[in-house]
Amino acid sequence: MTEEADARHGTLAARIDTLEMMVAHQAEAIEDLNKTITSQWSLVDKLKRSMDVLADRVQEAESRAGLANPVEQPPPHY
Repeated sequence: MTEEADARHGTLAARIDTLEMMVAHQAEAIEDLNKTITSQWSLVDKLKRSMDVLADRVQEAESRAGLANPVEQPPPHY
C-alpha cells in the first residue's frame, strides 16, 4: 500500500469507529426513551382507571342525593 492509501484507510476506519459509537449511543437513548414511555403509559392507564372509579362514585352520590341532572344545562340557542 502507498502512504496515501494508508492515510485513506486510517481516515475511513476512524469515520467508521465514530459512526459505530454514534449508533451505540442512539440505541441506548432509544431504549431509555422506550422505558420512560412504557412507565408513563402505565401511569396514565392507572390514573384513567382511578378517574373512572371516581366518576362512578360521584354519579352514584348525585343519584342518592336526588340530583338527576346536577349540571345546569345552558339554554337552547335560537
